[in-house]
Order: sequence, then structure tokens, then C-alpha cells
Amino acid sequence: MNLKNLFPSLGKRDSAPMVKLNKTERKRLALTLFAGKIIGVLILLIGIKIILPGMLGTSAFADPTPAVPSLIETNIMNTANTIWTLVAAFLVFGMQAGFVMLEAGFARQRETVNVLMECVFDTCLCGLLFWAIGYAFMFGQGNGFIGWGGGALAGGDPKSWFFLQGTPLTYSGTGIPILAHWIFQYAFADTCSTIVSGAMIGRTSFRGDILYSIGITGFIYPIIGHWAWGPDGFLALMGSTGHLFPTLGQGFRDFAGSTVVHSIGGIASLAGAIVLGPRLGRVFKRDGGGMPPAHNLSLAALGTFVLWFGWYGFNPGSSLSAMDMQGIGRISTNTTLAACAGGITAMYVALWFGDTKGKFDLGYTLNGVLGGLVAITCPCYWVSPLGAVILGGVAGIVVWLSMVFMEYVRIDDPVGAVAVHGVAGIWGTISLGLFACGQYGATGPTGPDNSAPVTGLFYGGDASVFKAQCIGSFTICAAVFIVTIVMMFIINKLPHPWKLRVEAEGELMGLDLFDHGTEAYAS
Repeated sequence: MNLKNLFPSLGKRDSAPMVKLNKTERKRLALTLFAGKIIGVLILLIGIKIILPGMLGTSAFADPTPAVPSLIETNIMNTANTIWTLVAAFLVFGMQAGFVMLEAGFARQRETVNVLMECVFDTCLCGLLFWAIGYAFMFGQGNGFIGWGGGALAGGDPKSWFFLQGTPLTYSGTGIPILAHWIFQYAFADTCSTIVSGAMIGRTSFRGDILYSIGITGFIYPIIGHWAWGPDGFLALMGSTGHLFPTLGQGFRDFAGSTVVHSIGGIASLAGAIVLGPRLGRVFKRDGGGMPPAHNLSLAALGTFVLWFGWYGFNPGSSLSAMDMQGIGRISTNTTLAACAGGITAMYVALWFGDTKGKFDLGYTLNGVLGGLVAITCPCYWVSPLGAVILGGVAGIVVWLSMVFMEYVRIDDPVGAVAVHGVAGIWGTISLGLFACGQYGATGPTGPDNSAPVTGLFYGGDASVFKAQCIGSFTICAAVFIVTIVMMFIINKLPHPWKLRVEAEGELMGLDLFDHGTEAYAS
């Protein structure tokens, strides 16, 4: 194209430093530039349509049926979800540092090394057991009571998943690699095993700890956990045709583990504490004594904050989906608010009532924070921020009442594990049936599916969700208590040094020197 034909003035003023166009020429130039931009935009839109066809769909002109993601979109989505799950797994694993600090801080100085060693050993043991048998028991296909692998989840391959053999490349329909799912669930299993030691501090032999840890990590946690989280667990399928209570119409829900992780750990702690009995010289409040003072409350407070930070992997990470942006944002907010409310209410109840009346007690406040975190772990996806504040605040009161009750019935729990994880876990689980706000349904790899929202009693729902939660919580807690107390009783009947309770000599000397030959604070 010859511009001089369009704009004659250009030919007349070639030597001029600046060209001045007449009115007609200015219109032609504007139209030319506009046409060029329109052509460029059209080329860009055509390119996007070819490479990412889903981006140009609109409610007015798109096909009414959902578009199937392209291979590129699916790969990007699965990669994002996998990264999200792994980051969450690393956060949950980091909670082990918080547990170490919390338990060591509440313990007596002479058993600090024992606490540290138990937590480190349990973490190592849990990894090997969950690799060998635990993951297959919990997440493999089997029957309503126990999994082993194979089946439809593995494309019809009947081989078991023991030692992570015969597993598919990805877990179920998540698109997440099976090994990424394993590392996330291993961090959960490790949390459960660590909880149990808290109520048994100061009088458990290290060899006895090895034995009960094998039982809980390798068998109790994954097999009973399968009931609620397994692909064919009888509690997960409850309320559907051909399964338990088909007319109920609701299955048991536990988004991130108020029951599956925390109540299992807390109730197992209760069984262990009952079998062991109190520490030597322990005088309870009703007998004129009280809890032995914590040797390092600074360490306990720091451990609480580390655990709180790790909970941002525990709860939002359980979505297994970075695509559910609204969901993970809501979960994170609910987690925060429940922890804040739990700490505040526990502090004020301790200030107004009981032996700490008139004092702002740090121990109750820390456990109130943790109780709020435990309680919100089950309902975090389905409740509103207001619901999170209320149920978290109630959890702080529940923790305080439970710790007072444990002291009254003379059960020695040095860190409050039974109250925080067991009782607050039960409260959080059943609170879903009260506070589910009726706006949210399920999360998935491509985002939320709110077509079947969960509605609790306080938001106009019927009692079906509440009933399902009560049935699931009671079933799991009762089974854990019965199996664990039998196991602990048997271990406690073994001869020294495998007996559950350490010899009196070792307890009086201190487990640090007796079992480990060193002190945490050597002079």
C-alpha cells in the first residue's frame, strides 16, 4: 500500500520537519489504526480459542453442558493440586516440632529427653509402618471394615497395596500422584501416634512405647480410620442404599480429622493413662494436691504456635485441591477464628471458676487454643466464620471442663491430651450437625460442588446430619477405647523391660537417665 495515495499531503511536505494532515487525511489515518487494532485482537482471540478453548466460554453463548478440560488444562490443574497437597503435607509434618515443644514444656525436667526421643522414634516408626501396611489398610479398597488395595481404584488390578506395590499412578479421582497422597496421609498418621504419648508422660517405659506405637500406627489408626475415610468404609457409605442405616440419607463426615486423627489419638491416650495409673507421688486436687508444675511454659507456648501454624496445612490441605479457592480461604479463616475463640473462652473460664479463679492461667489458655483447632478440624469446610467462632468458643469451655473432670476422677494426663484431642474432637465432630450453614457441599480437584449443601439444625436442616455425626463419633471412639485398653493391658503384663509401665526405680530416677542415659539440661 502506498501511503502517499491515501495521504497526498505526505508527498508535498517530504522535507518538512513535521507533517500536518488535513481533516480528510486525519479521518483516514484514524480508521487505518483502528482497523489494525481490530485485526490484532481478532488474531489474538483466534489463537486463544485454538490453544485454550475453555477460556472463551460465556453464560450467554457457551454450551450448557460443562466443558471437558483439555489435556493441557488437566495437567496444569493436577500439578497445582499436587503442589498444594505437598506443601500442606510439609506443614502438617512440621507440627511434630510443635508436639515435641508442647509435651516437653508441660512435662517435668527429668523426663524431657524421654519425650523428645518418643516423638522422634514414633515419627520414624510411623513412616515405615504406614508405608508397609497402614496406607493399604486405610485407603485401599477392601470392605467396610478394612482395606488392602486393588479393585476399581487400581483399574481392576487385584494386587494389594502393601509396601506401596500395585498402586495406581494417581489416587482415586483426585489426579494427585499416589505417593504425594501417601506423604500427606503419613503426616496425619504421625500426628495421631504422637498425641497418644502426651497422656502417658513420665511413667511409660521406652520399650513399652515401641510396642503400643506399633499397635496404634500400624493397625488401630489405619483400620478404624478406613471406616470413615476409606473408599468403601461403612461409616463413609452410611445412609446410602445397601449400607448401614439407608433411611438416614447421610454418611459420616470428617473433613480433616477431628475424629479420625484427634479423637482416635485422644481416646487411645485415655486408655493408656487408665492402664498406667498416675505418676508416683501424684496427689490430685480433691486430695489436697494438684498437677506438678510444667518445667518450661515458654517451650509449651512456642509449641502451641508451631502447632497452630501447622494446622494451616492440616485443614485447608485436606481439600487436596488448589482449585477450590473459596473453600481453602474459608477453611483457613474458620481455623483461625476457632483457635482464637477457644483460647479466649478457656482463659476466662479458668479466671472465673475453679482453683485458678482470679488468675489468667497460661496452661488452660494454650489448651483452649488447641481445643478450638481440634474442634474446627471436622466442620471447617461447611460452617461460616460465625459458626467457627461459636463452636471454637464452646471447645475452649469443653476443654476446661474435661481437664477439671480428669483431675476429679484421678486420671493423670500431664498435657491435657484427652481433653484437647479426645473430647474436643468429639464436640467438633457432632457440631457439624448443628452449625453446617447449608451453603457448601463437596470439594474436588476442579473446585467446589455445592449442588448438595450440608445443613445443620441451627440453619434449618433436619436432624439427619447430627445423627450421622453422633453415630460415627460414638462408633469410632468406642472401638478405639476397647481395642486400645486391651492392648495396653496386655503390654503392661509383659515382664520388664517390655512392660508398659517403667519400674519404680526408673520413674523416681527420671526416665531421661534410666532409659536414655542423659539429661536435657546437663550442668
